[in-house]
Amino acid sequence: MRIKLLASGSGIGLALLLSACGGGGNGGGGGSPAPQGGGTTPTAPPPPVVISAAEASRLAKQASFGPTPELIDQIVVAKNAGAWIDQQFALNASTYADIAGKPVATNFCSAQNLTGTDLSNCNRDNFGALPMAMRFYSNAMGKDDQLRQRTAFALSQIVVASDLEVHTTAGLATFNQILLGNAFGNYKDILREVTLNPFMGNFLDMVDSNKSAPNENYARELMQLFSVGTVMLNMDGTPKTGADGAVIATYSNAEVKELARALTGWTYARLDGAPITDYVKVDYTKPMIVNAARFDTGAKTFLNVTIPAGATQQQNVDTVVDTVFNHPNTPPFISKRLIQQLTLANPSPAYVGRVAAVFADNGAGVRGDMKAVIKAILTDSEARGSAATPGKVKEPVLFLTGLARGMGLKSDGYAFYYRDNGLGQMPFRAPSVFNFYPYDFPLPLGSGEFSPASKLMTTSTMVARHNLAWDWTMGGEATRTEFKTQPTIPGSVPVELPWAQWEALAADEGKMLERIDLVFLNGTMTSAQRSALSSAMAAVKNTDPAVQARKRAQVALYIVASSPHFQVDR
Repeated sequence: MRIKLLASGSGIGLALLLSACGGGGNGGGGGSPAPQGGGTTPTAPPPPVVISAAEASRLAKQASFGPTPELIDQIVVAKNAGAWIDQQFALNASTYADIAGKPVATNFCSAQNLTGTDLSNCNRDNFGALPMAMRFYSNAMGKDDQLRQRTAFALSQIVVASDLEVHTTAGLATFNQILLGNAFGNYKDILREVTLNPFMGNFLDMVDSNKSAPNENYARELMQLFSVGTVMLNMDGTPKTGADGAVIATYSNAEVKELARALTGWTYARLDGAPITDYVKVDYTKPMIVNAARFDTGAKTFLNVTIPAGATQQQNVDTVVDTVFNHPNTPPFISKRLIQQLTLANPSPAYVGRVAAVFADNGAGVRGDMKAVIKAILTDSEARGSAATPGKVKEPVLFLTGLARGMGLKSDGYAFYYRDNGLGQMPFRAPSVFNFYPYDFPLPLGSGEFSPASKLMTTSTMVARHNLAWDWTMGGEATRTEFKTQPTIPGSVPVELPWAQWEALAADEGKMLERIDLVFLNGTMTSAQRSALSSAMAAVKNTDPAVQARKRAQVALYIVASSPHFQVDR
């Protein structure tokens, strides 16, 4: 990977050579040494390696919404990755519970006889994603529980439900609070709560599914995407094959139908005690309730489990969740998805196997322990190996937050909401249950490797990334539309820009380049890149020393933010 900079007295030209960023799963160790045979006394494991600032920055790229000098210092003070992760497990500052606490009837805005802008704003605040997106970005910028938030974001791209299909702000908040609240809980609880969540019920049509014609959508996606996957897997995530060499299907269409029968007979809770025939006072903030008249009471068989005839509706749901959660495919399937979200696009089978083993048993007989799984992912030898490991493309949301956090920008979240659509990824608004991108999207010219986020790297979105980098650095003034107070949004505040601190740093070029290298590139800047940045900064001249310092800092930040070196997390 190279960044080629062409500087002149009149301006700066930037030529970017984008390198492939996949990796064949050979970016780290292949597991623990084989045990010694025959009664040899086992040796004690080596003490944790004290983490360097550069490695702390790299961990922050994987486990947060972007490194900051303060976060890097916290990790260094913790001395090692595991200790900092344990600290993060204790934090839970972020929440959507207050947004979820404001359910309204479906006619809430129209019933007030609002018109024009007032009606639009009412619908935006009660039936759209804006309040949630702003909270998401605001938390990502300012809350300390970075690992919880980042894990919940990863989960939201595995267990997907989208505002583009279901329009209720309180319902969207309630669904995503499940992921945020259980990010360090147990994966079984996530499956259980999501199954009876009305937002998901509407999104995948389980709500009001009738025994006369059971809807199969949620049953299928629960297995296909949220738990077992479509083909039988070894514990390391590689496919099992039959005697004919073909992969083995995990389930049949007949089993989808049987599982769908087990999930019939659920409907929305209602506001104000309204009857279940009332589809105006739907409550998206409470779990779905039974509608016995629509429930199939017969026996069902799927995934080698039979639910006997006469079992209650709750027993049917419990058996469904228990069955997919305890299926042997679920540890490797979900573990690999989480690894791809956090660390590597192409983890080795050994890496997947190590994490899947922890998913299956955290060491204390507990399956699905999210704390153990996340810690296993982030402390694995492939995650904590050389900085030259393959890594993954930075998806648009992480590009936005990584740039802003690295700069030191503070925001109520609106500026991010204003720009994320053009980049191709809007939190909580995935185009389908398959997320913004498929987890097996092939890396172009990648020899069979995957690069999921590269699905979003089109000509249009790459130009949008470049323009965003320019606008928030070279054009990053308080007069920008998205940086101003938004008078129609309750609680809106202007963006706090960081230019004073960068002006101070620009007076000492060495310190500024060191900070850019550490925070944006986790200490991997080459001497040639450093020299090129220095030349580009020197080409900026202004008779006002303060203006010159600011513009030199902006130039350096723009060049780095638009470079492939920043676009790929390694």
